Amino acid sequence: MMNKFLSYICAFIFLGAAFSFAQSPTAGAKPSSGELINKSWAAHGKKDVEATFKYTQELIDLYKGEAEKEGALLKALPKAKNEIEDVGALNDVATAYFIQAESYMRQEKIEEAKKIFKLIINKYPYAQAWDPRGWFWSIKLAAEQSIKKIETGSIEVEQKKKVSQLHTKITLYDPGTEDVVNYEKYGEFKDIGTKDYRYIVKNQEGLIAAVGEGIYPNTGSVRWDPEFKKAMKEKRLEGDLWDFSHSPDLEAAFLKWATANEPQGVKLFYTALMLEKSGLIKHALKCYYAIVVHYPASYGWTYWHTPWYVGPAAVAKINFILRNNPQFGYKLEDADIRIINGYDNDISNDIAVVNPGRFVKAGLLDKLIVKPKPDLPKVKKTSGKGKVYTAQYDNGDWQLMVEGSPYVIKGITYSPTKVGQSPDEGTQTSWMEDDFNHNGKADGPYDSYLDVDPKKTPTGDFKLMQSMGVNTIRLYHHPGKVNKEVLRDLYNNYGIRVIMGDFLGKYALGSGALWNPGTDYNNEEQKKKMIESVKGMVGEYKDEPFILFWLLGNENVYGYACNANTEPDAFFKFANEVAKIIKSIDPDHPVAICSGDILFLDKFGKDAPDIDIFGTNAYRGDYGFGRLWRSVKEEADRPAFITEFGCPAYAEGKTSEEGEDAQAAYHKASWENIEDNMAFQSGAGNAIGGVVFEWLDEWWKAYEPSIHDTKGLWAGPFPDGFMHEEWLGLAAQGDGKESPFLRHLRKAYYTYLRLWR
Repeated sequence: MMNKFLSYICAFIFLGAAFSFAQSPTAGAKPSSGELINKSWAAHGKKDVEATFKYTQELIDLYKGEAEKEGALLKALPKAKNEIEDVGALNDVATAYFIQAESYMRQEKIEEAKKIFKLIINKYPYAQAWDPRGWFWSIKLAAEQSIKKIETGSIEVEQKKKVSQLHTKITLYDPGTEDVVNYEKYGEFKDIGTKDYRYIVKNQEGLIAAVGEGIYPNTGSVRWDPEFKKAMKEKRLEGDLWDFSHSPDLEAAFLKWATANEPQGVKLFYTALMLEKSGLIKHALKCYYAIVVHYPASYGWTYWHTPWYVGPAAVAKINFILRNNPQFGYKLEDADIRIINGYDNDISNDIAVVNPGRFVKAGLLDKLIVKPKPDLPKVKKTSGKGKVYTAQYDNGDWQLMVEGSPYVIKGITYSPTKVGQSPDEGTQTSWMEDDFNHNGKADGPYDSYLDVDPKKTPTGDFKLMQSMGVNTIRLYHHPGKVNKEVLRDLYNNYGIRVIMGDFLGKYALGSGALWNPGTDYNNEEQKKKMIESVKGMVGEYKDEPFILFWLLGNENVYGYACNANTEPDAFFKFANEVAKIIKSIDPDHPVAICSGDILFLDKFGKDAPDIDIFGTNAYRGDYGFGRLWRSVKEEADRPAFITEFGCPAYAEGKTSEEGEDAQAAYHKASWENIEDNMAFQSGAGNAIGGVVFEWLDEWWKAYEPSIHDTKGLWAGPFPDGFMHEEWLGLAAQGDGKESPFLRHLRKAYYTYLRLWR
């Protein structure tokens, strides 16, 4: 996903990097729409109005006819990347018009801007623009929001629920005869714990009766449900299946998914999800477990076209539900689905080793049971003997140690941005230097105030974070300037330390490479430059008391502006070389990596033995991180932490209060999962904390920095099924008029205050 550290980099991207997949023209040919759109963005970013209109109009004149032909063939917004790329002329022409409208807005020619925005809405509703941070965005939606901003001064985010018009509850026609299905009554488990696992049904009729409606092998009975017939008559089941995956009409969504023509595992997962949302938790549990029993190796594909194995997710869902509903009186024992070779995007050689486990009776206090901790746990090995190091105990569990005591990372990403500023337009300034009230202090850290205080008494973010329980922030030494005095004060007066990072060539930073094709981890010259960058960081900050440890990269394995995704061995071997160099300079602090989920985890384990801590950005949903911790222990046996996780406070179809509730619940589950996997707890024992993303909403992330955009940027496991990048803060900036000072603390803030204090 896109993340905060691009804030210093995006100006470069938007001022001249590739915005189209169209190829460059050959000599003598007319310029491609891709070439012209790149020049248009660059001119717009430089605020060169004449050049902006020259290039955009040339593009429109050359490709308008082709764009109209492509648009005439569409009846809906293309969703797959290849389908979007197939209508390149349509996308680039609409983008050219959008740039013209934006330019008019800058010139305060409002009526001209509105006219073009309306043209886009009416004539190019299916056009999309590519954001080099990794997704496409709807130009029509951006135009609509710009018009709303022009006409009202803001975008109203409070949504009115229409409960009377929605079927938010599911009434089952056939709930089944058993709450917890005894599968041994209806068939036989074979080769449990091996790659040859299977379940053989011997009493199909009995199993159908036991599981109930919508659950394999009883999926066909849904069509006999009177509610299904009624929904068909009301035409509530019409439309694309995936549009139902987060529909507030839960009954229609359940019926749609239960009768869908999708792989059984995926179909069952979303059927279970609808049941869970509706409050039919026991039926949802049966549905999730049907995946484990019948389709443990099933998979789907994410928005990023990476494989998503449904079986392990189902196990995680079951454990999450049972942990939060001890009144059910059950726990799932020994269930595990391990996907061998499953750390890349090639599914052809993946092997599932399956133990479906079994449901056993559990008391209300079982939730509190943890692994026994010896009075004097014996340390087996450490990562060093400095003031910060990692320690592994005889039982295999890990802890981060600071000056001899265990340290849990209670971190947050801190990158406050004033509303209206944008790196895309080259207007963003540094939060360490911002002093808009001219009192000699940084605004966000020291002068922010709460919206509930009519006197607007300065409290400051540092104090608010300290009160919440934050003990760590994550920061990169480049490309922006770091103010050491601010960080010293952060540590000395608020007790908050810094994880200091180097991008290690991600976004071409530190390598000297161009954004396209990006950093090459086989290029010796680029590697030398990155090593010098890291040496400079360590030399400058190693003696600062606020340093917790060093961090290399930022989800480099996803490949934007570097080739770690195609050369993972080269990347991890180079990162390991850099880790050894760091330790030769600074033996007092360990070295961590920031990866992308567990992509290429096996290669990290093999290629980077000198990196002490595995860190990763992970957005897996409202039930925690699933098998991630156990996978790290099996493939790398290191302590692990989540370098970035979070959830938007906005969700389509929900009120602002409901959005905050959903965000808080997501964070609570995430942190409890981290805690459960810490040393001497019931999980893997290797979690050492996490870094919440993020402290404050940043309004620039969906392009227009003066609008708090509500459009979903990419599909993912969030309350309405989409990531809303501008709503990830635990604190909000209100309507933006009192930015950068005003703070509205969301419910998730108080959730962490309880969890961390």
